[in-house]
Amino acid sequence: MKTEFIGINPVLPSADIARDIDWYTEKVGLRTLFYDHMYAVLYRENICIHLQWHADTTDDPLLGGSVIRIHVKNIRPLFNEFVERGTVAEKDFKTKTPWETNEFGFYDLNKNAIFFMEDLS
Repeated sequence: MKTEFIGINPVLPSADIARDIDWYTEKVGLRTLFYDHMYAVLYRENICIHLQWHADTTDDPLLGGSVIRIHVKNIRPLFNEFVERGTVAEKDFKTKTPWETNEFGFYDLNKNAIFFMEDLS
C-alpha cells in the first residue's frame, strides 16, 4: 500500500508554551490536544498548529531553521523509502507518541526540521 499525503502542520516557535496555549485558546478558538512544558498540539476542526519551545540561543538545535510536520496516511512505506535513500535510520521511527502519532523526521541542509507523521486517533 502506498503512503497518502494529507496535509502540512506548521510548528511555531514559542518562548512560553503555557502563555501561548492561553492566547491561541482565547484569541483563535483552538483546543489543546497535548501539551507539556516544551511542546503543544492545538487544533480546530481540520487545522492543527504545533508549538515548540525555543530558546533562541546557540544551544537551540533549530536556531535559524523552521519546522514542518507533513501529515500522511500509511507512513511505513514512506519511512522505508527514506531508510533506503539514507535520509533516516531505522531507529528514527517513533511509534505511539504521547500526542498519538507514528512519526519520523530529519533536518535539511538549512537546519529546517521536516517531520512526517500519521495520526493514531
